[in-house]
Amino acid sequence: MSPPQPRAKDDVRPLPGPTEAGPVGRAWRGISSLGGALVIVLTVEVLARLDVLPSRYLPPPSVVLLRLFEAMGEPVFWQATAMTVIGWFLSLTIATLVAVPLGVLLGTSELAHRATRPIVEFLRPVPSVALIPLVFLLFRPGSMDGKVFLAAFAATWPLLIQVIYGVRAINPIQLATARSFQIGRVRSFFRVVIPAATPYLATGLRIASSVALILTVTGEIIMGAPGIGLEINRAREGGDVPLMYAYVIVGGVLGVVLNLVFAALERKVLHWHVSQRSTRR
Repeated sequence: MSPPQPRAKDDVRPLPGPTEAGPVGRAWRGISSLGGALVIVLTVEVLARLDVLPSRYLPPPSVVLLRLFEAMGEPVFWQATAMTVIGWFLSLTIATLVAVPLGVLLGTSELAHRATRPIVEFLRPVPSVALIPLVFLLFRPGSMDGKVFLAAFAATWPLLIQVIYGVRAINPIQLATARSFQIGRVRSFFRVVIPAATPYLATGLRIASSVALILTVTGEIIMGAPGIGLEINRAREGGDVPLMYAYVIVGGVLGVVLNLVFAALERKVLHWHVSQRSTRR
């Protein structure tokens, strides 16, 4: 005899709480994050006002924000921000043009993967800032070429690794199924390989975007290239500490905005993927 089936009311599940997935859960997590950031800002504000923290080196956040709003009325602010964004875009574009085709080649060819793996594993951990002396030798100090080269080199590796793993992680059953339906290699590549590797590519682009922005600003600070980093250096040398932190905030805001843009594009492009379907429940 089969066991008795549970009654319908026993199958009723509780409504999703504010911490679960869904629009309410995402809104709750956003509010919690903003609340935590606000608590930290208020704490620093009070400690700086009471001079527990040296206001000479760490001014109150209200002073920094006021200086930021003042700087936004100056053309130099927008020029520096634009130069940083241009440098980030060029470096990420170069990294994509290099990493994606190379990653597809190394992922699909076992011989190429084995032949180049020692080189990739040797160059991947090399810190990009270690190449700064080489950049000074190859490029004119203060030029955009140096910071773009530095950022592109750093952004290439996470994207390359993600593409290689994405291509190599394809289920062999999928390729065997495509061959059983007499689908050629070219069509299999675009209809099986590319869709399967797209989630890895999206993740790699999001990581490479952050790395490119970090190294772009770093190159501006160290090599004197035009952008936010150069203005940070100028504010420090001029003793305008609130302005220095204001440009640091701008760099952070750029990073958050770019990450949100790539996350939104990832949700739109990968709406069919299980990871994106689960976040919309």
